[in-house]
Amino acid sequence: MAITITVNGKPHSVDAAPDTPLLYALRNDLELNGAKFGCGLAQCGACTVIIEGKAVRSCATPLASVAGKAITTIEGLGTSAKPHALQKAFMEEQAAQCGYCANGMIMTAKALLDKNPRPTEAQIKKALAANLCRCGTHNRIVRAIQRAAKEAA
Repeated sequence: MAITITVNGKPHSVDAAPDTPLLYALRNDLELNGAKFGCGLAQCGACTVIIEGKAVRSCATPLASVAGKAITTIEGLGTSAKPHALQKAFMEEQAAQCGYCANGMIMTAKALLDKNPRPTEAQIKKALAANLCRCGTHNRIVRAIQRAAKEAA
């Protein structure tokens, strides 16, 4: 069954079952590999994308449920030559050690900053509470988000 989804502003037709996880379509069909398969249970955040302004776990989101909705992946934020403010701040703060969680952290932070451009440290930590980082760079991640918020002002 062909399902049309809009990713990073472009429509794509994906031939998949309606209950196929969005993550699989992004990685396997569209070759957008920024969102990672972590736990497959929507508990770690490695697969986070933004759907209609909200940070969503793509591993547990059925493809059919996002037809016609605006989906943004990390590839839609910036490029190597011109990174998004959050991507730049993560690099400057050395917030990613292994990098596996970075996609989810950045996408969750993007959704937060879009709603609250000047979050407190407590609000940042609350927003990221469900995103796991095994490397322990949480303090650098918080600083990166604070830097991006400050620079965007």
